[in-house]
Amino acid sequence: MIKNSLSAIILAIGIVFAGLFIFLGIHQNAYRDRAVTVKGLSTRDVQADYVVWPLKFAINGNDLTTLSQQLTAQEQTARDFFVQKGFAEEEITLGNIEIENNWSGYYERRPEYHYTISRTLIVSTDKVNLVMQNQGCQAELLAKGVILNSYSWNTDYQFNGLTELKPEMIEEATKNARSVAQKFADDAQCSLGSIRKASQGQFSVETDNNQPWIKHIRVVSTIDYYLR
Repeated sequence: MIKNSLSAIILAIGIVFAGLFIFLGIHQNAYRDRAVTVKGLSTRDVQADYVVWPLKFAINGNDLTTLSQQLTAQEQTARDFFVQKGFAEEEITLGNIEIENNWSGYYERRPEYHYTISRTLIVSTDKVNLVMQNQGCQAELLAKGVILNSYSWNTDYQFNGLTELKPEMIEEATKNARSVAQKFADDAQCSLGSIRKASQGQFSVETDNNQPWIKHIRVVSTIDYYLR
């Protein structure tokens, strides 16, 4: 009789604990399904730290030997000009020579000059401000006999410091996301839990159309938080 009573008590306790565990499991799973997805944004406006500045010059004539000599003289004049402006010799390179036969396809009323010979001088430097200061140098070179066919939109302003910016921008985007999630939790009258899932968006670098030396950098992080 005592054994039967003891077995009944043990069975009853087991049933109670089993029910409690089931309840806690259901309760925990119910809260686990409660989550909010938020996005955090981080942006920066930075100045380019490197620039590639191509400057094309060309001359016309009828004798290729004479034109080649004139082109060589103009190359040296242009190179000396930019060195005097503060650029280093190694920052100045020359592209391939291009020769155009202006009489090709003409049988009557040919252009005055048989050939146009051209070359591109390229300034590649981290002296971004110096390039910006000399964007209007065409008139000065014209006075030295060098005619440039170059425009400011050909200039390629670049930013290479993204790696150093990434950690602080990711941190800021995460903080902004948590701030949004906390506001949601407060409005829902619940508490904010841990991160359930997170994904970091791609960093984008965009150029300001009016100021090409300014780069707009942004990243968006998407984070799921548990709500309790």
